[in-house]
This record gives sequence, structure tokens and C-alpha cells, in this order.
Amino acid sequence: MTTPGKTSIGFIGLGVMGQSMARNLLKAGFPLTVHNRSRGKVEELVKDGARAAETPAELARAVAIVILCLPDTPDVEKVLFGPQGVAEGAHEDLVVVDTSSISATATIEFAARLKTHGVAMVDSPVSGGPKAAVDGTLSCMLGGDASVIAGCMPVLQTMGKTFVHLGPVGAGQLVKACNQLVIAATLMGASEAIALCRKYGVDPVKMREALLAGSARSFVLENHAKRILDQTLAPGFRAALMHKDMKLAMSAGRDAGVFMPATALGVQLFGALCNTGRDGLDSASLGLLVQELSGIRG
Repeated sequence: MTTPGKTSIGFIGLGVMGQSMARNLLKAGFPLTVHNRSRGKVEELVKDGARAAETPAELARAVAIVILCLPDTPDVEKVLFGPQGVAEGAHEDLVVVDTSSISATATIEFAARLKTHGVAMVDSPVSGGPKAAVDGTLSCMLGGDASVIAGCMPVLQTMGKTFVHLGPVGAGQLVKACNQLVIAATLMGASEAIALCRKYGVDPVKMREALLAGSARSFVLENHAKRILDQTLAPGFRAALMHKDMKLAMSAGRDAGVFMPATALGVQLFGALCNTGRDGLDSASLGLLVQELSGIRG
């Protein structure tokens, strides 16, 4: 069982979410080693008591659990199996916990490759956004061996509030894809509703207020729709990442023969949004694209 103050943790990927998650591990008292492509974010955590590793292999040699929080499937593969990757620093009983949102199929393959090095893998993609990462209240969707997950729970509990074990490795990633397609479909609906009201001269702020009092109430309507209305679109969760996640969901559906029209439309719309140069804005910027395509300016 992992223990604060004793069990050493490694964290790779200090982006918007990862840096806050790593900081919560430090606050809980876990000895922490960090690695990131951008050195500045590493130095911020070193000032707070973390140790820096020059490579993922060096980090893996020094810790009991490696946590990843990376943008996409190729990034995870490179960190795990590339030159000076985690696999080169693997030791018996090492555990890799991947909180990234990546391909479920690739995750199953990565787990099998790590197993040949004596390393167990848990996929634990998260939901809740940057504020939940700061507050340590993320929702964790877990795939992997139950006993391995149980051993990691003291670590996971520093970062999250809700934990659901969904099945074997890869199950967490599949459910994260479900999470993203539901968010995207709801965001498409909210974006259309705002554009429709603006076209008819109805105040979309009051529309949102009315909908929040009824069955249409949702996290997206509460948060994302407000961002569209206020045009506060700094990420957040970048549009490029939502496009990536929608493609992952579409790929999973295609492999299983599932009819997914909302997801297919989401892939197209978020691709179009990224092509307008808004790939670095929050995913809620989809609302601006819908308004533009509706002939609404300003």
C-alpha cells in the first residue's frame, strides 16, 4: 500500500491539469520526482520540494509509481517506450498510472508491453477540468487489476474525489471517450440554442437562465454556455484536445460497429473549429463557430 511520506511518486506531463495534480501529491507529503518537456514548469515544482528527472527512464528508476498526464496516444507511447523512456528504467513492481485521454486499444497494447518488463499499468483518465485538478476533486475512470488499483488509491485520492473501477485495462479510456462525446454533443446543442435565440432577438442569457431551471440543466449549460456568452474562452480544455478525443470516440465506435451520428458531427465541427485558428482556445469556442456559420457577427 502506498503511504504519504514514504512511497515515491513520479509525474510526467505538467500541463494545465498535470501541474495541479502533481502539486496536490506534494501537499499530501509524497516524495515527488517530475519530468516535463518544458523546464519552467519543472522548476516551479522543484521550488516546492519536488525533484527533477532529466528523462522518463531516470524518473522510473527512482519511484514506485509513475503517473502520466500527456496530450495524446503518440506522446504516451514515446514516454513509455521511446529512447530513455519509462520502459528503460523499469523495475519489478513499478506501476504506471496513465491519466491521459488516449486510445483504449493502444492502452491495452501498452499494458501488455509493460508487463514484459514486470510493470503493471492502470488507466485512469480524469474529468472535471482545471478547477477540479486544483481542488483535488477530479472524477477518475479506472481500468486495470483491482489489487493494483487498491494499492494506488492513496495516491489517486490526492487528485480525485470520485473513483469508478470500470473493468480491465482500457476500460477507463473507453469510458472517458463516452464522457467526451456526451460533453461535445451537449455543447453542440447549447451552441445552437444560443445562435437560435440571437437570430430571433431573444436574449440568450435569459434563455440559459430559463433552461437551467428545467430538464435541460447540465454542467455544459452551467459552465460552457456561460463562457460562450461571456466570450471568456482561454483554456480550459483546448479545442484541439476535444477534436482529438472525438476522433478517439469515433474510432472506438467504428471498430465496434456502433452507429454514432452525434460523434461523427462532433469530429467534423471541432475539426472545422480548429481550422479557423481556434485550436488553442477553450472547446466552448465552438459556440462562436456556430454563430459565424449562422451569419451572426459580434
